[in-house]
Amino acid sequence: MLLHVATHNTKKLAELRRVLDAAGIDNCELVTTEDLLGYEEPVEDGRTFADNALIKARAGAKATGEVTLADDSGLCVKEMNGMPGVLSARWSGEGDDDANNELLLKQMKDVPLGRRDASFVSVCAIVTPDGEEFIEKGEWVGRLLRNPVGENGFGYDPLFVPAEEDERVEGTDERPRSSAELSAEEKDALSHRGKALEALVPAISSLVTQWEARTAEQSEEDEESSSS
Repeated sequence: MLLHVATHNTKKLAELRRVLDAAGIDNCELVTTEDLLGYEEPVEDGRTFADNALIKARAGAKATGEVTLADDSGLCVKEMNGMPGVLSARWSGEGDDDANNELLLKQMKDVPLGRRDASFVSVCAIVTPDGEEFIEKGEWVGRLLRNPVGENGFGYDPLFVPAEEDERVEGTDERPRSSAELSAEEKDALSHRGKALEALVPAISSLVTQWEARTAEQSEEDEESSSS
């Protein structure tokens, strides 16, 4: 089955591939919007992550005629009433990770350690050309650092310390790692997007099974037609 992932971020594609491999789903080819030669992408003007994920997935399925997966993710900072939220990717107005991180650090400059709670939120949606829709949400709780640390990941990863890291080093001399210091496998097991994608695995598995059945049926019909 061809699964169109409505993204320009190849790291997201790799993340989904690892999730599917772990689930034993191998008869699923992942392609990006560029692989399908692109199309006019919709404005992400929803008020929630779910709104934007569905906007992108519906547009992708309609434009390409393929099963489409899209996500909308962001960082929600408690002290900032949940912002940047759906505006996370364009928080600085420049759409640049470094600029977004720099602005957020400035805005949180005087906020003490005990009030730097934050969480990553991701909503992933799948829409089929026939109009079936599946949607799941994942959340990753943690806190913000005062300076970026780590080279892995993307977005706000260098500023975010997962709660699991604080728990892991409690009572030791170890320093908790940012999500930009985790391995890809560690991040998949903990992250907001990993949780949302993992929750979609049953839906993807079902769609692959349906596709395999249709393909087998079509092959039988073609063989009967060629032999008659």
